[in-house]
Amino acid sequence: MRLHVVNPNTTASMTAKIAAAARSVALPDTVIDARQPAMGPVSIEGFYDEAFAVPGMLGCIRAADRDGADAHIIACFDDTGLDAARAAAKAPVIGIGEAGFHMASLVAARFAVVTTLGVSIVPIEHNLRKYGLAERCARVRAAEVPVLALEERNAGAVGKISAEITAAIRDDRAEAIVLGCAGMAELAGELAAAHGLPVIDGVAAAVTLAESVVRLGLTTSRLGPYAAPRPKTYSGPFSPFQP
Repeated sequence: MRLHVVNPNTTASMTAKIAAAARSVALPDTVIDARQPAMGPVSIEGFYDEAFAVPGMLGCIRAADRDGADAHIIACFDDTGLDAARAAAKAPVIGIGEAGFHMASLVAARFAVVTTLGVSIVPIEHNLRKYGLAERCARVRAAEVPVLALEERNAGAVGKISAEITAAIRDDRAEAIVLGCAGMAELAGELAAAHGLPVIDGVAAAVTLAESVVRLGLTTSRLGPYAAPRPKTYSGPFSPFQP
């Protein structure tokens, strides 16, 4: 099968890291097609960045649909543009945030999320409520590490993330940790070994779930909000995106 993994920001090194994480858990016959938009922010840190990341990401999904993708994975923990993507894409779409939450709920009664910056806490909490998993999440914590600092494998950044995991275990009684950024993907194994509990990377979780959805022959339901957009005119620079 062919899985399209889209990094909604424009940082090529992060896309490469995400692709490596996806390939490390993919089945032998799964092809990982990793892409990034040509327009948008270099990182997504809050609602404003997210708004400008969505059009380019949807363009990548449209192109991957034409190229025969069996499923799409949105590799931003805020699940940037997930609902719009599900309405627009022919193939199923999975966000790494939702995938990570569900995977954690299978191995722990209570989990915590450790993300990058405090500005991401509210969007993640909003998604947890939307997905019906807020009661399973003990707390969303921020390490106050900028997204692009993760590209440098900065020892200080890793230390801050590790310290938040320690606090989540001690203060929140967390039994598993979900890493709240695609840029943290390569840290999951290291942090799990250091802290002695499951640490879930959303990229790996999404790949595994996407493979299952494809193997089961499931597609996105069109009987509701994910119905195909009605044809209409889009003006100005958004005209290429009109349904």
